[in-house]
Amino acid sequence: MDAPVSGRRSAEIGLGLAALGRPAYITTERPGDLGDDRGVDALRDRTHAMLDAAWGRGIRFIDAARSYGLAEEFLGSWLAAHPERRAALTIESKWGYEYVGGWRLDAEVHERKEHSLAMFERQWPSTLAALGGPPDVYLVHSLTPDSPLFGDAALLDRLRDLAADGVRVGVSTSGPQQGDALDAARELPDSPFTAVQATWNLLEPSAGQSLTGAHDDGWLVVVKESVANGRLTPAGDEPGASALAATDGQPLDAFAIGAARAQPWADVVLIGAVTESQLVSNLAARKPSTDASALRALAQEPEAYWRARSARAWT
Repeated sequence: MDAPVSGRRSAEIGLGLAALGRPAYITTERPGDLGDDRGVDALRDRTHAMLDAAWGRGIRFIDAARSYGLAEEFLGSWLAAHPERRAALTIESKWGYEYVGGWRLDAEVHERKEHSLAMFERQWPSTLAALGGPPDVYLVHSLTPDSPLFGDAALLDRLRDLAADGVRVGVSTSGPQQGDALDAARELPDSPFTAVQATWNLLEPSAGQSLTGAHDDGWLVVVKESVANGRLTPAGDEPGASALAATDGQPLDAFAIGAARAQPWADVVLIGAVTESQLVSNLAARKPSTDASALRALAQEPEAYWRARSARAWT
């Protein structure tokens, strides 16, 4: 785990829409947070309310994806209702996964991954239509070292064209080899990529060295899953982290987010709040005063962490 730099400004907080744009997701306590009504209208209204609350509290970075159900459409309709806000916002979205859950909680499969030129050419126009214009940042969703993207010259050229048009092109990463995927993206000849969104939290900090390299190269570095899909919240299942947070005088979610915001390479830390009370608690995050060795001791083996994540139920 990387140590915070004394005196450095904390990373900006952004709002991620992964848990708001579709009826089922893998976050803890979702039924209690959202209730029984997961219809399109109910989630659109909730997304708009959360975007309003985030705007009112100074959040200016919003993250979506093609696979987050109707997240892009919900965000786009909110932007259309508040066109004067667009210039102050940084909008990030992602392609390479598609939502296939049919708006069902019990869908057998909720999303499908495909890193191909054909998928990009289908999804980019859909993103433009949903958002009412281009996002500021557009990421390959969940890049891994074995992605066919690395050998697809036509796709890489298309991404270079998009970057030349003024959209910041990047990657998001997932899995125990996040660092390897990010390093491979950075090392591509004439790489189109200058942004990354990676999982980093107190349980899974293994990508820190590669994120440092991306930061040093001038990349935009965005942290996702800083509360480990709810494990690092008061409703989670991490007694060791909970004890450290209590000693530090913070709720566990704020403690975990504060640790991520303190990393010297982080530009933005995403939160996935779906209620205003969660938003308020998340925004109270501050840098932990906990000894760095105690924080490091919370880290799990990446393979074990990602196995547990893959086993989480969609609810």
